Amino acid sequence: MDAGTIGALSITVPSRRIPLSAIRDAANSIHGAAVRTPLVRVEAPGPVSDLYYLKLELLQPIGSFKVRGAYKRRAATVAAADLRDGVWTVSAGNAAQGVALAGRQIGARVSVMVMDTAPETKIRAIERLGASIVRATYDECWRTVESHGSDRMRGYFVHPFDDDRFIAGNGTIGLEILEDLPDVDAIVAPLGGGGLLSGIAAAVAELKPATRIYAAEPATAAPLSASFAASRPVYS
Repeated sequence: MDAGTIGALSITVPSRRIPLSAIRDAANSIHGAAVRTPLVRVEAPGPVSDLYYLKLELLQPIGSFKVRGAYKRRAATVAAADLRDGVWTVSAGNAAQGVALAGRQIGARVSVMVMDTAPETKIRAIERLGASIVRATYDECWRTVESHGSDRMRGYFVHPFDDDRFIAGNGTIGLEILEDLPDVDAIVAPLGGGGLLSGIAAAVAELKPATRIYAAEPATAAPLSASFAASRPVYS
């Protein structure tokens, strides 16, 4: 595909496991902010027997699935002493909005390290939710998510994807897909940091392991495809 690459993931049980119980717990706790989105059938080229559906996460209050993980990882799960200096995250826009919404609901200050390539529409949306912006280069943002910290930020760090509770919140999408379409045989999800794909795969692996999970990533940023080709984690 010119627009990007799609890699098939075989569902295996990794050493780091997101249990189904955690995802079900997330499903019971995120509805203060997230909504259950519809799964709609769409017309697409191919044999008549092929059925395609879209999970409309753009109908979330912030227009993105990120509210699921952010609300599950909301500051209510953090000790009060750790909230003294607020919470912060790294984001190009969507995770920031989720954390900002969760923080606003519990009265925690939120700041966001935002990469300088983030669109102004995302910046304005973050600010409307009451979060403060700290601009940074893409490289600084990536170093921060790798190291889980930054000297420029204060407060409790909420990782935008490498966090078990964040992943469990995202995994509620997998539960909803299986509830609405029990015979689904393949799921395609976008891949950035991997928090969405990991959550969906964790849920589906437990409940319908024969279902194939596909990662879709842009050709200009395809580390998973490059890692598969090299048989080890690499940058694209």
